[in-house]
Amino acid sequence: MKITKLAQGISLKRSLEGGNEDQLAVVRQVLADVKSQGDAALRAYTEKWDGYAPKHLRVTQEEIQEAINAFDDQLYQDLTEAANNIRLYHEQQQRSGYRVELGDGSWLGQRITALDAVGLYVPGGTAAYPSSVLMNVIPAQVAGVSRIVIASPAGRDGKLPAGVLAAAHILGIDEIYKVGGAQAIAALAYGTETIAPVDKITGPGNIFVALAKREVFGEVAIDMIAGPSEIAILADDTAYPDEIAADLLSQAEHDPLSCAVLVTTSEQLATKVAEQVEQQLMTLPRREVAQASIENFGAIYIAETLTEAVAAINSLAPEHLEIITENAEQVAQQIRHAGGIFIGRYSSEPVGDYFAGTNHVLPTNSTARFASGLNVDDFVKKSSIVYYSEETWANNAPKIARLARMEGLEGHARAVESRGWEKE
Repeated sequence: MKITKLAQGISLKRSLEGGNEDQLAVVRQVLADVKSQGDAALRAYTEKWDGYAPKHLRVTQEEIQEAINAFDDQLYQDLTEAANNIRLYHEQQQRSGYRVELGDGSWLGQRITALDAVGLYVPGGTAAYPSSVLMNVIPAQVAGVSRIVIASPAGRDGKLPAGVLAAAHILGIDEIYKVGGAQAIAALAYGTETIAPVDKITGPGNIFVALAKREVFGEVAIDMIAGPSEIAILADDTAYPDEIAADLLSQAEHDPLSCAVLVTTSEQLATKVAEQVEQQLMTLPRREVAQASIENFGAIYIAETLTEAVAAINSLAPEHLEIITENAEQVAQQIRHAGGIFIGRYSSEPVGDYFAGTNHVLPTNSTARFASGLNVDDFVKKSSIVYYSEETWANNAPKIARLARMEGLEGHARAVESRGWEKE
């Protein structure tokens, strides 16, 4: 793992391209086909890319029950406890609208309303991501969304992973479709004979899913265009090298494009972590993936001071940030830009990925400078409300008319002036 002195003003942001023209052309064709052909296109693309011809697109109750019966009891309990933790955390994000009294009976307000329907995309096929089900569904449920749909690609046997169905069952979700890729995004956005359209699509996926979400934005809302996973660790000589190395590899094993960075004030720690990364890679099941990530997007930076190290972290604005230093909570107060912050030795990033209760759908590639992780607010919309009494109108109509005419909008001025006297 490369060790470098942290140069003043260095930017740690990666430069990653989001798909190419050929991929975009494929996505646009899929979207057009699903929009015009509906279920027929879904079945054709599922057979072409996922390797099976679905007899039915929606998962049956029998399939759900079969998965529950085959699922490990202890894992089911663990998922249930994780779901409870996630729900407790997100319930703190609930808020109601407000009303401001202006006098004379006039008032202004804001009404917060849950979306009617959202679609969750869960990556599938050879992998299972029950945690994605929990992280996307629960804030939507807390927000009050009445219809929550899951779309996920099945394996060549035509089945979804038991863990995904178990997580959905724990949350009471049974509208689940065995459809993946860009075609799933199209179905959720436009609707088909079987799948009714939704108002918002959330959840991670491959480059074709990401491009499809970008293309349908405007027809529906989306959560974000998420890139490969990232971790940055801010550590000093109080940290343990083997633990830091393990945490770096926990994200490197996601994807060859994943980013794993250590920023430290300790040259000794830097050297030992680099050694530990090489040692631990030898026995990591996903060694090839993690090694590509470390070689391409992994780095250790040595800072002269903690202040310099904090500035580098804020420049990176990482998806995940671990702070393992003396007085870590105080150091955390200086962090302005990070998707999720994990403080102290025992708060390693996977704690948040699976169990603590915070959401693991977080902004990547420095977008934490302006974006937030998935939360209850992502599943509501806000309507402004105005109620003017006659007296308040009379006091303000001349001001409003003058402002309208200043902008050359005579119709606006006349609209406000047209009121206030008895009509014949």
